[in-house]
Amino acid sequence: MGAGSENIFGIIIGLVLIVISALTHAGLKVVKPQEALVLTLFGNYTGTIKEPGFYFVNPFSVAVNPANHTRLGQSGDVSTKAPLSGMKSSNGNDVNIEIGKKQISLKVMTLSNSRQKINDCLGNPVEIGIAVTWRVVDTAKAVFNVDNYKEYLSLQCDSALRNIVRIYPYDVSPNVDTTGDGQADEGSLRGSSEIVANRIREEIQSRVEDAGLEILEARITYLAYAPEIAAVMLQRQQASAIIDARKMIVDGAVGIVEMALERLNEGELVELDEERKAAMVSNLLVVLCGNHDAQPIVNTGNLY
Repeated sequence: MGAGSENIFGIIIGLVLIVISALTHAGLKVVKPQEALVLTLFGNYTGTIKEPGFYFVNPFSVAVNPANHTRLGQSGDVSTKAPLSGMKSSNGNDVNIEIGKKQISLKVMTLSNSRQKINDCLGNPVEIGIAVTWRVVDTAKAVFNVDNYKEYLSLQCDSALRNIVRIYPYDVSPNVDTTGDGQADEGSLRGSSEIVANRIREEIQSRVEDAGLEILEARITYLAYAPEIAAVMLQRQQASAIIDARKMIVDGAVGIVEMALERLNEGELVELDEERKAAMVSNLLVVLCGNHDAQPIVNTGNLY
């Protein structure tokens, strides 16, 4: 009986030590720089550890990070892969499992969503893409106010982008108010990219404030007409450029003609009546505004 009692007592002591060791190991936490650990105990939020170091917490505390398995193709997608001991795939390689981190990154991260096709204020479809620089500033809000703060940010970026793009035309257009003051302005997606990007950043920030996120910067990474109208809009841009160039040529030609007439009158080199002046103006404008070099013709007859 004595030996049996000692064996039972030894087994009990061993089990107690194993339980104590397991609980101790469960309470050990490591927090790296620019990381945070959100802890809950029996469903209640107990606090957040933000300072780097080695900690011992309540072994029954649970670290919460609902976005640890979310992969959006951004700089904040961090995970580790650990091989399963003794398990091989059909081709003989180790079987790896992906382990998401329970720590929440406090680093500055960049989200680059896929390009979107959106109609501008004139109804023209444009393709646009943005890159958003962001970080977590309130870990409790990020964990408990939204289901998944990464997916939430991605959806709000898409929604805010659509709202802002619909206010602007692709190019400067007449009678378009982009500021909301009731007066037409020269705002456009192509010409006012800094203003548009800032408005997108402000729109996203107002939407993710409750999720504990801070939007540091938003930048337009891609902007173009949709393929179905790109060729037509290119012709329109070319026509507009030709018209602007013609206007500049005509303004310059008229100025040259005025200067020529003034110089002739000042120097009293020749007296021209109105009909001769009209003929001179016509000839000069034809020469100056023509697409091709002028072919000089000497008139040997009489003007009349």
